[in-house]
Amino acid sequence: MCGIVGYVGRKPVANLLIEGLKRLEYRGYDSAGIAVVTEKGLKVGRSVGRVRVLEELVQTTGGFEGFLGIAHTRWATHGSPSERNAHPHRGTSRKGDTIAVVHNGIIENYVALKKYLTDKGHVFESETDTEVLAKLIAELYDGNLEHAVQSALREVTGAYAIAVISDHEPHTLVCARKGSPLIIGIAENAYVIASDPSAIIAHTTQVLTLDDYQVARLCAGAADRASGEPWAVEFRTTTIDNVPVSRDVQELELDLQQIELGGYDHFMLKEIMEQPESIRNCLRGRIDQREAKVVLGGLNKLVRDLVRAKRFLLTAQGTAYHAGLIGEYLLQDLAKIPAQCEYASEFRYRNPIIEDGTVAVAVSQSGETADTLAALREAKERGATAIGVVNVVGSTIARDTDAGVYLHVGPEIGVASTKAFVGQVTVLTLIALYLGKRRFLSDDVVRAYLTELEKMPEHIRRVLEHSDMIHDSVARHVHRNNWLFLGRGYNYPVALEGALKLKEISYIHAEGMPAAEMKHGPIALIDEGMPVVFVATRGSQYDKVISNIQEVRARGGRVLAVATEGDDHIHQYADAVFPVPDVPEPLQPIVTVIPLQLVAYHAAVLRGLDVDKPRNLAKSVTVE
Repeated sequence: MCGIVGYVGRKPVANLLIEGLKRLEYRGYDSAGIAVVTEKGLKVGRSVGRVRVLEELVQTTGGFEGFLGIAHTRWATHGSPSERNAHPHRGTSRKGDTIAVVHNGIIENYVALKKYLTDKGHVFESETDTEVLAKLIAELYDGNLEHAVQSALREVTGAYAIAVISDHEPHTLVCARKGSPLIIGIAENAYVIASDPSAIIAHTTQVLTLDDYQVARLCAGAADRASGEPWAVEFRTTTIDNVPVSRDVQELELDLQQIELGGYDHFMLKEIMEQPESIRNCLRGRIDQREAKVVLGGLNKLVRDLVRAKRFLLTAQGTAYHAGLIGEYLLQDLAKIPAQCEYASEFRYRNPIIEDGTVAVAVSQSGETADTLAALREAKERGATAIGVVNVVGSTIARDTDAGVYLHVGPEIGVASTKAFVGQVTVLTLIALYLGKRRFLSDDVVRAYLTELEKMPEHIRRVLEHSDMIHDSVARHVHRNNWLFLGRGYNYPVALEGALKLKEISYIHAEGMPAAEMKHGPIALIDEGMPVVFVATRGSQYDKVISNIQEVRARGGRVLAVATEGDDHIHQYADAVFPVPDVPEPLQPIVTVIPLQLVAYHAAVLRGLDVDKPRNLAKSVTVE
């Protein structure tokens, strides 16, 4: 996802915007830019690469003194990464006023709009769809920026979060959203806007969010800055049809310390190591041992519908999809409810059948994943009850569902998701037990699972103690460019997740699959020295996995096994063993994924790669 920061207030804006962009670097980007309204007009700077390049440009060229500005980090969609394609983009009105726009999302009808604007005499400099929006607003501008933005957005098809300024209105910032996140922070005599709370938290915890098709006009200051008197600070929110709407101010559940490295080399490592505390927070207040029950207040109003449900449909993308697959197993195993997990991007385009009594579960860390949100809305339109499993409070999925459960694992900065995945699996386990208790599970069975869940923070801590040993094992194989990850049952989705992590941050080609599927083609890939990671914990299919391991060894593959503590038998088959505590089979993914996260992390570090900023990836994918 691209990043947006904007500010209007009493503070010099350039450094403030640059610092905001640095807070958004983890979201992924390839270029950056800034626009400031100065006494001499609109000053724009753009660069390719990291924010530090833009910072050097601003410091070297100067002239960015002002109190109103917008900034952006771009992840290329239309047009290659280049200075001319970087945001902000500009348009010039008929009266000569300059408009600057930053934009997250995609304008789907930009080709038709570009032809219209070209016929009007506008000349385009970039390959982007955003420049079309900038010039459309300029074409419609008659001295009222808010009205020009509203008019332009009525002509637009697609997704957007935008921030717009004009040199003609030096105290006004206009922003709007549809399908892409945007937050407005209310500070003292100022407003800060951003696509992510991390760029706001240094200035205020008071925020409001816009719904789709809503516009905000933010004004701070027409008074004399030298007087020291408070400015006139005001905002108003409307629809794109200029109908006034009211928005409630919320308190951000975030503090600055949570998004700092805190002595770690990388955010990914920090978040892997935070997982004992993250899961403790995820479980806090949700386990009642005395009554042998799970407490999920977010689901109480739908409990009858959920218990009587005929089918659960889980929908997600990427890492969240792997958590959803585990949720499918959990719901069928512990709650005896038919369940199916599907890629959100495929679900909405294949005329899905939603029967009466279907519950759709959207799983997403950010709560803004475009495909997942679209699939959720499709399911709702077809009559499904919708619940969300998300981490970010107040996110779009959280607002669009009938009910839901937050992860409460804290902000996740690393692009490669770790603690959010474990939080998703933990919450899905709680939901399965919540429903299982109301359907057929005895108190003794539920209590036993809850007891084991309460031990999970300590279990994870013990796995993390093996980080150095995992590092040394990975170092012996990191030069290999093809890996396999294999598992069965609950640990098949864990194998998928392990392969994804390795691909994401080390750029090693890796495939995850059910261990039995190996013999149906992939076994042809195994040659002398090929690393094959098995999740081989004790369970119902342990002997089958051992057979698969022997098949790999017979072909010269090198076996790295995630195995149950105390399993001495497996050492004779594996080149390296990563031990995890012995837990009930449905809970194994919570501990078996931890060594695979460390495998990926150490592989990336050993290869000298930028762990927190993997190429071509964004933290939250908010366009299809």
